[in-house]
Amino acid sequence: MIDIQPQHVTLDQLLYGRLFRIPQYQRAYSWHRKQRQDLFEDIQRIWVAGKERSHFMATIVGLRRERRPIMTKEHQVTEIVDGQQRITTLVLLLKAIAKTLDRSEAGGKRIGQELDETLVKPDRASLLLLQTNHDSSHYFADYLRTGNHPSSESAESLADRELLLAIEACEKFVIDWQGNGKSLEDLVSLLKNRLTFVFHEIGDEAIVYTVFEVLNSRGLAVSWFDRLKSMLMAIVFEAETGNKSEIIDEVHQLWTDIYGCVGLRLGLSTESLRFAATLRLPYLPNRPLSEEDATELLRKQSKDGPDKVIETTKWLKAVTEAVDQLRADRRRNAVTEIAQARLVATAVNLRQDLTEDEKTDILRRWENLTFRIYGMLGKDARTAVGDYVRLAWWIIQQKLPAAAILKRLSGIGAAFPIAEAVKNLKGTNCYEGWQENLRYFFYRYEEHLARRAGQNFNNEQWNRIWQSNAADSIEHIRPQSWWSTAGLEPDPNEVHRLGNLLILPPRLNSKLGAKAPEEKAGDYRNTGLLLAQQVADRLHSWSFEATKERETALLEWALQEWAD
Repeated sequence: MIDIQPQHVTLDQLLYGRLFRIPQYQRAYSWHRKQRQDLFEDIQRIWVAGKERSHFMATIVGLRRERRPIMTKEHQVTEIVDGQQRITTLVLLLKAIAKTLDRSEAGGKRIGQELDETLVKPDRASLLLLQTNHDSSHYFADYLRTGNHPSSESAESLADRELLLAIEACEKFVIDWQGNGKSLEDLVSLLKNRLTFVFHEIGDEAIVYTVFEVLNSRGLAVSWFDRLKSMLMAIVFEAETGNKSEIIDEVHQLWTDIYGCVGLRLGLSTESLRFAATLRLPYLPNRPLSEEDATELLRKQSKDGPDKVIETTKWLKAVTEAVDQLRADRRRNAVTEIAQARLVATAVNLRQDLTEDEKTDILRRWENLTFRIYGMLGKDARTAVGDYVRLAWWIIQQKLPAAAILKRLSGIGAAFPIAEAVKNLKGTNCYEGWQENLRYFFYRYEEHLARRAGQNFNNEQWNRIWQSNAADSIEHIRPQSWWSTAGLEPDPNEVHRLGNLLILPPRLNSKLGAKAPEEKAGDYRNTGLLLAQQVADRLHSWSFEATKERETALLEWALQEWAD
């Protein structure tokens, strides 16, 4: 008999007598502001509708594990397979209420104690109602136990940031609720008794993923990435093999690693899924697969059994890590904005048979080509899609040697010559809408100046520049406000021209204000940046002619720097 016990329960009934766990092989907390706001608006609508109205919130799928004694009562330990984002947010909201209650009053003290004992069980181990995954910073656990949390701005990973933002949002919602004259006692009553769920509590892990897939094929909003994991786990559980438990453990560990990586960067799971499938297509593609098509392809390639599941999951893990490695390098933001360009670089990094020197040479040419097309020439993302995607596929499927990859990159570049790219920048606006490209342009120029001076390029100021918004570091040598101070209209041919622009440490440009160029020389020299020092030597006689001369020199250098 299939062990499934679907129940229609209130939040109070769902939480009573249970301890929830989110396994490491599940996604980390990933709700964003919109999802949280939708939840808060649902709660507001329930209040307005009146006390007789309840509201169906979601379907929850859980896997029954062991029973855990706490004092004289046994609690059912349940792993959440589906619904973790909503449950996590509701638990945070209950803690925000417990933290805000006025416990000097009898009612506040009683409700606060009730919530405290729900969220943190009163035994020697102080067991949490909900134990989240990928919480290496312990933000969630510390918040439930102490009510303390750091600012979301201090978070170092995407998952940590979203969790801290959720805490801040829940606390704000509670304060606003009180500010509108509503009691926290009424809010607790609403949450516990008028939010309802369909809870599928399952005892056999082999069935969990089938139930998950059936439910999510009927319109529930779950990512294709998560659905693929469920499909692959179902294949493993349905297989008849003597070492099933070892295989399950291995696949669980692979997904633990994948989700640990995915939690670091927004959109990483979507891109990893699409790239992993596109690079394993049995035919030459012209564009990356959609999420749905990518999921179906990887499922089909894994359907023959656990060995294929492990192979696919290892491949997905490798692709996820390669994409993350690429996107972690902020210096390449200007050349990693285009998906098909990222696909090629990912394919190169996946090739373990290429030497590091070969990869360096290939990625340098890829970088030059990509910046020429999408940066210097300003082409949009529809340009050269097929050329890049086909090259990425050949790199993986045909294992092109380094020389062949370089040759194909040059072949793509033939349609986008460097002379045309340089001409496109001459006398044009290189500031508005081009800040990220400008920062990258000057970074490469600083590298050039360091090489020419025989210096190792490892400048602390550039680390600060990369950590800030690009616009915060862009300086106009003759400031935009100079014209208005002089009672003149800004000269559009000079103000945003390449020769009048510079990179400085973050926000130094705003501190310099409307100073005339000749007043800035000392500040430029003190930055330690070679390109700033180079300009400082000419500031005593800065003019429109000086702007044009510097632009010409920069473009002559660019003509060599971004050539194949």
